[in-house]
Amino acid sequence: MVQFILRRLLLLVPVLIGLTIIMFAIARLLPGDPVGLAAGPNATPAEVQALAREFGLDRPVWEQYLHYVGGLAHGDLGTSLSTRRPVAEDIAAYLPATLELVLAALTLAIVIGIPLGLVTAVWRNRWPDYLSQVAAIGAISMPRFFLGLLLQLCLAMWLMWLPLGGRLPIILDPPPTVTGFYTIDALLSGDWETFVIVLKHLAMPAVAMSLSPLATIMRMMRASTIEVMGQDYVTTARALGLPRGKIIRKYVARNAVSATLTVIGLYFGWLLGGTVLVETVFDWPGLGLYATKAILAQDMMPVIAVALVIGLLFIIANLVIDLAYGVINPKVRYS
Repeated sequence: MVQFILRRLLLLVPVLIGLTIIMFAIARLLPGDPVGLAAGPNATPAEVQALAREFGLDRPVWEQYLHYVGGLAHGDLGTSLSTRRPVAEDIAAYLPATLELVLAALTLAIVIGIPLGLVTAVWRNRWPDYLSQVAAIGAISMPRFFLGLLLQLCLAMWLMWLPLGGRLPIILDPPPTVTGFYTIDALLSGDWETFVIVLKHLAMPAVAMSLSPLATIMRMMRASTIEVMGQDYVTTARALGLPRGKIIRKYVARNAVSATLTVIGLYFGWLLGGTVLVETVFDWPGLGLYATKAILAQDMMPVIAVALVIGLLFIIANLVIDLAYGVINPKVRYS
């Protein structure tokens, strides 16, 4: 297993290098003058040239790339043209908000989707199964940003049950930072009032992001469960007179969830890369909103850094999923 983990970690090197090459190429092909935008409309040509020299943008592209890769080896992600801050500091500030949102949405999808998949498989071709098919098609086809707007309109503006957006009210200080996750930090500090407020702000964006993976996980779990229920060992367990509930829990669910793990790992990366619209709609201060502002300012260093971080997290998530196979399914072995 150690060799398997090391092999997967070595994949980080070509993936990250490939991402940097692609993002650098895109940054140079896009029209516009990022230095001019950062300097402002009243800047003189000398000031624009000085700013380009300060950030190294007056050098050849290959030299800029080699300098950037050299900085990556020391944890330097470059400097933002718009904020004039090290990009690593901005990423550290925005990443916990995105991870909290993505993990909340994925948790909702898993906790609801897997049991529903089991139920619809057991009750296949009956009304719970047909109802789940209609709900799944509707959830997958609904754009997340449009669903977010509907939630804001209904729950925030009409019923006034939940706040419109943001992580916390402007007048409320965040809990003492330990993990960067407001929910966990509020619990660690024992501040239950702030914890409830944080959950209210997290609810709508998490629901908006969770419906599509929830529907996919549910349908994948249903298909896997039906396939497992047709295996010989399940038929043998039925012939031995084992209770139906025990067969479902001990033999069917454990083997059926293995195939669903792949979908969960893929959706983790998909949610990380797809937070832009949801974070923009809900004014959620995460990587998606940060990348959107950087793109509008043609500030490519933050965009490259966001792509690298998402790629890194996606590989780590899939490594965890692969290791989970060995825990759930003892037949899986790593050499």
